[in-house]
Amino acid sequence: MKHGLRAGVIGVGSMGRNHARVYSEMGVLGAIADSEIQVAKPLAEKFGVDFYPDYRDMLKSDIDAVTVATPTSTHFRIAMDAVKAGKHILVEKPICFNIQEASKLVKAAEKEGLVLAVGQIERHNPVVKFARDSIAQGKFGDVVSIAARRVSTMPGRIRDVGVLMDLGIHDIDVIRYLAQSPVRSVYALGGKRQNDVFEDHANILLDFENDILGFVEVNWLTPMKVRRISITCLKNYVELDYMKQSADISSSQVTGTLDSADLYRLPIEFDIRHVSLKKQEPLRNEQEDFLAAIKENRQPLINGRDGTETLRVCQAALQSIKEGKRVNIGE
Repeated sequence: MKHGLRAGVIGVGSMGRNHARVYSEMGVLGAIADSEIQVAKPLAEKFGVDFYPDYRDMLKSDIDAVTVATPTSTHFRIAMDAVKAGKHILVEKPICFNIQEASKLVKAAEKEGLVLAVGQIERHNPVVKFARDSIAQGKFGDVVSIAARRVSTMPGRIRDVGVLMDLGIHDIDVIRYLAQSPVRSVYALGGKRQNDVFEDHANILLDFENDILGFVEVNWLTPMKVRRISITCLKNYVELDYMKQSADISSSQVTGTLDSADLYRLPIEFDIRHVSLKKQEPLRNEQEDFLAAIKENRQPLINGRDGTETLRVCQAALQSIKEGKRVNIGE
């Protein structure tokens, strides 16, 4: 897709480097900014783009849009500077450190007529679109509950948030998207098993206004990377694998007479359908959507208000862990 836009990346840590790579592959990367000169300057030279040790100087250039991929605690300040410079913004998740900052940023971007997208990358995964479309078309039947598991070892890149805001936020956003309803309340349990500062494991229960239930298990403790989500519906049980970008759609039916004295040999027939989707890089989809939103003057798939609501649920979950009780959203 040809966009005719130039994008810059502010912060080229692990995620920022990937943003720069994909923008370069798309032919729109114009600049990189990072105070870590020894890391960022060679990257800019590799991609053949301008390098700025100070992102504020980059904001004075002729780029049209920026990705903010810096630590969460800096998102608000940098994104607000981008708004003042008239640049469209794709800010990595979470949108800001707290709701107050997020609300101010959203209002500022809307006032200036700028696109503000939030990097909740899993929503751009093909399996999520497949599930959303299938639910909307009634293929699985009414949704009863949605459960996600996202576990792995602790990354070295995280310094200012815990596992809930780093990993759990992805599935909270996806479950919100699939449930298509506001979250009514949150109850969460979690703790610090190998981390002195932030929670490194959590279980979150979400109660939606349309009575769907959501559940997220997340941790930085398991020596195995798992990224899966399951949807319990009236017609089917559906398991999605984010990494394989595949879905298993299951159902069963009784095919004979049940013998209550022989529960081992149940006359049940299972129907399991495996769907492997065409592989797509979610980050590429995210950036394509962001740039298209700018060109078409429309909202991106995850706009600032959407990102703020996911952040609100995450903060309620952290409050629930701290207070040991259910937290009603909006109270």
